[in-house]
Parts: sequence; C-alpha cells; structure tokens
Amino acid sequence: MNGNPTTIRDGLAFGLNRLDHRSPLRFAADAARLEGLGWRYGFLASSPLLVQDPYVLLAHALRETRSIILGTLIENPVMRHPAVIAGSVSTIERLDPGRMILGMGVGDTAVRLMGRRPATVASFEEAIVTIRSLTAGEELAVDAPRPAVLRHAARVPVWVATQGPRTLRMAGRVADGVFIRVGVHETNLRQAVAHVHAGAAEAGRDPKEIRIGCVFHTIADDNTERVGRIGRAAAAGYYEYSPVLFEDIGLPWTGEDVAILKRRVWPDFHHAQDLEAAGDVVSFLPDAAVDAFVLHGSFEAITDQIKTILGYGLPIEIIVPHPMPTPFPISEGGYDYARRFAEEVFPAF
Repeated sequence: MNGNPTTIRDGLAFGLNRLDHRSPLRFAADAARLEGLGWRYGFLASSPLLVQDPYVLLAHALRETRSIILGTLIENPVMRHPAVIAGSVSTIERLDPGRMILGMGVGDTAVRLMGRRPATVASFEEAIVTIRSLTAGEELAVDAPRPAVLRHAARVPVWVATQGPRTLRMAGRVADGVFIRVGVHETNLRQAVAHVHAGAAEAGRDPKEIRIGCVFHTIADDNTERVGRIGRAAAAGYYEYSPVLFEDIGLPWTGEDVAILKRRVWPDFHHAQDLEAAGDVVSFLPDAAVDAFVLHGSFEAITDQIKTILGYGLPIEIIVPHPMPTPFPISEGGYDYARRFAEEVFPAF
C-alpha cells in the first residue's frame, strides 16, 4: 500500500503534531484529511493523562490512510517500559509496513504531570538501544537466564526529539533520526546539527546516515502584539529547559529566575493553557527572543522564514511547524491551520 514513503531524502517533507485525538475515529479521519492536503507526516503525543492511547489511535489511522507516515512525537521511557513500546510499535508496523515512526523524548511534560522525573541521558540512551534491538529481532542481554527476544519484531525508525547538547550527541550515537527543537536561530540550529554529527562520529557512524528533522513553534497570526506575547512564552519554554540556547546567541535573561517565574504557569511555558498570559509573565524578553525561537506572522512571512532556514544548508528533511496556540480541533470549522498551511506554504517548496 505504501511504496516505501519513509524515503524522502530527495525533498523536504512537512509533518503536523496536532491531530484530533478525542477518539480513534476522529484521529483516523484527521489523518486522512491531512494526507489529502499533502502533509507527509502525522504525529501525536504520548501523554497518558492528556491523550487517549496513542497506539490505538495510530492503528485506526493506518487503516484509514494510504501513504501518510504516522507516529509518536513524543513517546518516553518513563511512563512506558521500552519493551512495551517496542512491542506496541512492532504490532502497528505490521498493519502496513513502512508507515510508522517512533519519536522518543525524555518525557518532560507527560511525566511531570504524574510527579515523575524525566529520563536521564544515560537511561534514555539505554531505552533507545533496547527498542531498536528488540524491534530488529535481535537477542538482548538482560538480567534473566536467557536473552530477551521480541517474537513479533518489526523494525521501526526510532527518532529522538531533543534540544540539549548531551542528548543531541546521544541521539547521534544511537538513533535513526533526530527532531531538533532549538528554535529558528542559525547559530542554535548549526550547533544542534554539529552535536548530532559529533555523537555519530563517536560511535563510528556516518553522520550523513542520521536523518534530521526540526520542530519549529509557529505562530500564524498577523496581530503583532499577540504574536509577541505568545512568542515570549515560547522563548521562555526553551530557556526553562535549556538556558544554553539563550547564552549561545548572546540573548540575556534579565527577569527573575525562571524557576520562580514558572510557578505562575502550568505545566510549563510551552504548554500553558493561556499562552498570552504566560508571555506576560516574561514580558521583559526582547523581540529578538521571539525572532530567535519561533516562526511567526502571516503564512507568507512564515514561508520566507523557512526559506531562510533552508538557506543555511543544513541537512533538514522534515519540518514540523508546531502551532501555538493549538488550533483544536483542527477538523471543525473556523481557523484551519492545517489547510491554510498546506495551501499557502507547501507550494513554495
């Protein structure tokens, strides 16, 4: 049914991480709708308290679509054991081989909602190795009399979504691909790719074999005041977890300590229900912070910003323009981000 859709090195692909996840049927219908609009990838988060079981939703969507590549963005090894994840993705992969992708992260928001801590870099790396080994049908040495083997193994590409230097290098060592989340500033993007390639070199891998995608927080709005407020919340979200992203581009943090300010938002700056109010908490951030961390403005302006990024010559294969705030549900009337992005941005690429 698929004709190997995961091979996209000859061109740029776009993916959306905001499908209607209120039920398996709604998710499947939205995936089919995105496929018809020309979106190459459809993702959903794995957050047990917020999203229905992602693997049930993905299975339904695969049965109702023909070519769009579907997967998690992101799953984590804290809420689900790596062996459970390997078993789930292998099961779904068998429905229509070549159309699944497993996006993994340390589990920031999903695990914090349960009072758990995100995975460490070391435990995260071990989880990626475990999942890749099990889905490949390999024997895995474990603390048991015999090696662990996944009976229904089916190879699924494992991508790591991250922004920290250590995790980027780890991803280069063990992952199939990396979703870089460092904003849109050239310096941060170049350094992120360099970290991935350095990790690959450490492991004796060809850096060119590690596929690169980018998640860009995107504010499609002509109202500059609203863009500024939401954009500041987005920028603060990056600083909240990776202050180095500010430091490396010479962007000062002149307000109170972020640990104090984050008490006024929930669960964090990127996922606050009222992003404009979250932006007001960090109103001291300059316009340069907005420009450094989000795509913003009209769809024409966003198109130009993406062209500028591609002009850096980085090996970016997939762009996930993550809408802020979430235009949910995207399949019902009103402002249709998915449709407008497809109609007004895709033609330029």
